[in-house]
Amino acid sequence: MQDNPAVPEAEPAENASARGTVADAVSGNWVDRLAPEWSRPYLRLSRADRPIGTWLLLIPCWWGLALAILYDQSPRWSDLWLIVACALGAFLMRGAGCTWNDITDRDIDGSVERTRSRPIPSGQVSVRGALVWMCIQALLAFLILLTFNAAAIRMGVLALLPVAIYPFAKRFTWWPQVFLGLAFNWGALMIWVAHTGSLAAPAVVLYLAGIAWTLFYDTIYAHQDAEDDALIGVKSTARLFAEKSPQWLRRFLMATVGLMGLAVIFAALPNASGLAMAIALIGPWAMGWHMAWQLRGFDANDAGKCLQLFRVNRDTGMIPLVFFAASLLA
Repeated sequence: MQDNPAVPEAEPAENASARGTVADAVSGNWVDRLAPEWSRPYLRLSRADRPIGTWLLLIPCWWGLALAILYDQSPRWSDLWLIVACALGAFLMRGAGCTWNDITDRDIDGSVERTRSRPIPSGQVSVRGALVWMCIQALLAFLILLTFNAAAIRMGVLALLPVAIYPFAKRFTWWPQVFLGLAFNWGALMIWVAHTGSLAAPAVVLYLAGIAWTLFYDTIYAHQDAEDDALIGVKSTARLFAEKSPQWLRRFLMATVGLMGLAVIFAALPNASGLAMAIALIGPWAMGWHMAWQLRGFDANDAGKCLQLFRVNRDTGMIPLVFFAASLLA
């Protein structure tokens, strides 16, 4: 299920820029092969050529919906729309968020080998064009949000705060990955509210588990740019942890599994059967083993390996979802 099972080292930015592609894009992606030429710079701005981010934004939404159904034991036909709406919204909001990130980081991206081939620093898209594209994506996502209940709409609007702050976090804190986690896992809260009508403890604990998972995978990702970040003064957990990264990644692994396990217990206790709880609890346990496998292969000095491990987190996140879904049948 990997985006690119054998991930080569990133292509030199100069070669990528010459063709208009992005250095760390998935090899043979649909944007570079199939999209109309005029649309490619904008789709690259949205990271449509690097779909892993959409999955990482989407999966917590599906976690939240599955545990909400386990919590109230009340599946509805409208939940089918929530599943689809999550997917559409994740694609659009990830695209809008990445566009905003690239607008704010355009000077930084031009100084980093891996990112200088992105559409704005490479001159494929103007800042004004990027702003218009961001607004179009955000507006389409808002139209989808309007199909949810009032409480979920309020939650969705509130999500704009961490999205807006995240690109600036690396300028003022060594923990920008926390802000990414706040933004990327908000869907777990919003979709819980979209299904149940109100927020509850299991959703909050699940949200915290998602943040711990984000700290795990984005610290691995950030190690690709640690040297460049040090030269230009950009902060990250990769730079903060340095050679102690494996110990910190292990802590994030344990926090993810522990918090997700608690979220399952809190969700199942009111109405679910013991069998349903047991099946759902296999999810965080199995997810933990997959994260442990990543940790064994982690090499902070191998940028290609870091990118490969980051990308396999789609599989990591889907593992508990399979067991959450199975628990609904018990």
